[in-house]
Amino acid sequence: MRTASSDDAPKALIGLAIGDPAGVGPELAAKLVADPEVRRAASLVVVGDRRVLERGAAESGLPSLDVDVRGPGRCITPGDRPVLIDLGHLDPDTIEQGVVSAEGGQFALENFNICLKLAAAGEVGAVCFTPFNKAAMRLAHPSYDDEIGYTAELLGLDTSASEFNILEGLWNARVSSHVPLSQVASLITTPRVLSGIELTDASLRDAGFDQPRIAVAGLNPHAGDGGNFGHEDDAIIRPAVEQARAKGIAADGPFPPDTVFVRATRGAFDAVLTMYHDQGQIAMKLIGFDRGVTLLGGFPFPICTPAHGSAYDIAGKGIANPGASKAAVLLAAKMAARCAPQVKARARPSSSSIDKH
Repeated sequence: MRTASSDDAPKALIGLAIGDPAGVGPELAAKLVADPEVRRAASLVVVGDRRVLERGAAESGLPSLDVDVRGPGRCITPGDRPVLIDLGHLDPDTIEQGVVSAEGGQFALENFNICLKLAAAGEVGAVCFTPFNKAAMRLAHPSYDDEIGYTAELLGLDTSASEFNILEGLWNARVSSHVPLSQVASLITTPRVLSGIELTDASLRDAGFDQPRIAVAGLNPHAGDGGNFGHEDDAIIRPAVEQARAKGIAADGPFPPDTVFVRATRGAFDAVLTMYHDQGQIAMKLIGFDRGVTLLGGFPFPICTPAHGSAYDIAGKGIANPGASKAAVLLAAKMAARCAPQVKARARPSSSSIDKH
């Protein structure tokens, strides 16, 4: 049987938004466009400004990029070269590298918007983006919280979505995300934990896992230690695990948060569902900061980005490691190829909801 990696298999069409122009986003986008493995796996549709992409290439010591430059609104049917939709909306000389600005945030938002609209219309199979800077995004769009909320708002979707961090086959999901630590315990409910388990199972299956093995972390030290350090683990988290298992999901736990990743990295589990942001992020970034991928799961199409940030401290130096960005595109291409039939069957938002930004 031939697989999606066969030389004659159709390549996934991936929308790639250039991220914050004051960080390493332009450099990483240029490196992706030039990468032979990326070009074999996916047909890239890069969205941004040609001048910004060319600056990223120059910083990286790359020759003139071999792209098919097209204006907004033109047909994006791919050819032999990556497509660049040149919005012509930012002169890179007006942006100081390593400095947060509303202009930089607006640039990234516009590129992301176009990619999301293309995916919602079925013109690309997945969306990727090089790193955003959240402070810049909020200057440009004050109600911006994170990519999940923004995507749901833009597309007019009321859906259960979550961030997944992925590194070398190990996935990390979380029940609560970008909220103050003081609010976490109130957000841990049995329905929310169960929803997190179910979404993790579905997303892993979309990525090719036949029967994902999911470890669920406890909230408290030692997973509550039988009630000595809190009751949430036994009263709230354990019932969610039991309900998931009754539905045929291979979930187990709650496990002590300080050891569950040890077991997972040794191959016992495919994913760990944690209760809050840093409970999983610290572990995953220690395992491999430069190689991790973030997937926004729960939307009608995959959305992937490197797990690291905009790296203002090394912007313009040409030394940004493209490993995580490359892994994000390759995962998006794999998922887009697997999920294409389901995506067409799902309801798409109306054009009015897409165009409200």
